[in-house]
Amino acid sequence: MQIERIQLQQHGDDRGMLIALEKDRNVPFDIRRVYYMFATRGEVHRGRHAHRHLRQLVVTVRGSVTILLDDGDGPTEVQLDDPSQGLLLGRMVWRELYNFSEDCVLMVLADQFYDAADYITNYDEFLREARAGLRMAAYDGDVAA
Repeated sequence: MQIERIQLQQHGDDRGMLIALEKDRNVPFDIRRVYYMFATRGEVHRGRHAHRHLRQLVVTVRGSVTILLDDGDGPTEVQLDDPSQGLLLGRMVWRELYNFSEDCVLMVLADQFYDAADYITNYDEFLREARAGLRMAAYDGDVAA
């Protein structure tokens, strides 16, 4: 699955902490868009989509959230609750966000501008495209069959 938890370098002293997010240092893509979510009720589910081309770095600046991730080969859950860790999400990864803590602030850095055509919002359609991509990659020799 094209996901990776990365440790972000912290700088600080008795005045507080700072984390810098920089292209090619801890963000492996050009940053074209940044957005953040806050005041999300705990019972709310967000996301419920995949991106055909977009890559993202997700950081809980405050609080916690659970993220269900699936690349078409089965889901896995990740808990984000540490502002010094980021989660890199590659292309064609279904994501669903839930169990937001009351104080959760979730920041997302993306390598592309918003493009509605890049979203796959139907899970069955996502599975068809993801599995077709896995079969094609195996045929091309990129993935062990």
